[in-house]
Amino acid sequence: MISDAFHAGNATIAPYDCGDTPFYYTCRQRLIEDIPDIYVALAAPVLAYWGLSLVFHYMDTRDWKWLEKHRIHESAEVKSKNLVTRSQVVIAVVFQHLVQTLLGLVVLDDETAFAPTHQASVNHIASVLAPAVRGLPLESRVHDLAYFVYWWALPSLQLFGAMVVIDTWQYFLHRWMHTNKWLYRHFHSWHHRLYVPYAFGALYNHPVEGLLLDTLGSFAAEIATFMTVRQQIVLYTVATFKTVDDHCGYRLPWDPLQMITANNADYHDIHHQTAGIKANFAQPFFIHWDTVLGTRMTRSELNAKRSRKTAKAE
Repeated sequence: MISDAFHAGNATIAPYDCGDTPFYYTCRQRLIEDIPDIYVALAAPVLAYWGLSLVFHYMDTRDWKWLEKHRIHESAEVKSKNLVTRSQVVIAVVFQHLVQTLLGLVVLDDETAFAPTHQASVNHIASVLAPAVRGLPLESRVHDLAYFVYWWALPSLQLFGAMVVIDTWQYFLHRWMHTNKWLYRHFHSWHHRLYVPYAFGALYNHPVEGLLLDTLGSFAAEIATFMTVRQQIVLYTVATFKTVDDHCGYRLPWDPLQMITANNADYHDIHHQTAGIKANFAQPFFIHWDTVLGTRMTRSELNAKRSRKTAKAE
């Protein structure tokens, strides 16, 4: 593995190395006592999904005047334009979570065969870096540099790399499901029954699409970046929060998930509109593929397209 930075696992052979470690690391064999970390990795995204969805659902049911200006659509639009009931959405999402959990039990490694020796890993990185910094001011601090690389740089690169893999996987498969009429009709059209998205409809998909787009995309990301179980917990939780937030139906200036990237609820809402359905395929993190491949559409471009269509009709 590239790094054991988030790894505590369930070691049974050797004691854990709990020396000079950063604040986020715990040397406990299990994050939660008596619960293997793989179960936490499988439960975390489910709890994150429904926890954040309930927050937005509560907001949907409130009649707060200050909140109205942040709604992308009026509440009445959700009832009048969506082609699927909320109970159908809940059933489909619960089924997808069950499939993801069962597959995870088969695929995920419980990591009980070894314990990480972090200091040895830091020393190894230092030995690799030493020739490169010889004669430089950093030479005397090569172990500090190795510590930073092991505990901060590599885990950050792994997380960022996993996000890029998920974005790439989902962009091209998502776009293919729009350009291929058979795939759209039989699978992806399910998700677009939600003309006006809301939070707990984020994973309302045909089961086949849910497996291909979300489940396999996440597995591909963790494999490509050599993530440990604890790193997977972080990835799954962040990705779930982001996906739910992208479908929440609100432009919230104080929402950190909407501030980090341009791929937010307003961006994805454009894709759910008839005039923007062939644009904004990127999800859930960044918009680089839409930008590079010319499928990005802004809100002003959407409104201009609607205006041209209305003028032509008149």
